[in-house]
Amino acid sequence: MEIKTFTGGVLKSNGYIIYKKGKKTCYIIDPGYKANKFIDFVQKNDLCCKGILLTHHHYDHVGAADKTARETDCPVFIHRQDIDKYKNEAVPMEDGEIFLLDEEEIRVIHTPGHTHGGVCYYSEKSKAVFTGDTVFNVDLGRTDLSDGSEKEMQDSIRNIISLWGNDMIIYPGHGDACTMKYVRKNNKEFKETLK
Repeated sequence: MEIKTFTGGVLKSNGYIIYKKGKKTCYIIDPGYKANKFIDFVQKNDLCCKGILLTHHHYDHVGAADKTARETDCPVFIHRQDIDKYKNEAVPMEDGEIFLLDEEEIRVIHTPGHTHGGVCYYSEKSKAVFTGDTVFNVDLGRTDLSDGSEKEMQDSIRNIISLWGNDMIIYPGHGDACTMKYVRKNNKEFKETLK
């Protein structure tokens, strides 16, 4: 899997384009800002965008989704528990759904806590997971916003994310990508949650 990262806005939110070298299919994950950067990359590389995958509904992750979807002629997907908070047209999805990047499976994993409908996008083949604002390299997503939940976050960390192997690479909504080995060693909030 090839991964192109775009970072924008005052919160320095990460958006991603995933595709396979020599193939035409791509997906866009969390285009929060600067729609033209995503659109230009898709067009210049002659890619066909199959969908925009949102990790949650917050504006810094979805702000450019509607324009990007219109210009690349593809649907927007968001978990059903966040769809009412997203102000534009979108397709609801559920835990366990699979998006195919050519032959590679990208699995939806429901990881509530930051929002009730927060999800991660997981590829076992590439050892990559796009975590939105659930887990970062050195901390966890905040749970004090209107639809955040400390209990849901604890459950997501303990029952899902803590099971990922050390070689899994997380691509978060903010900050740098890192391995789960790095998270286990350096993420104090992650370690506290597992106590």
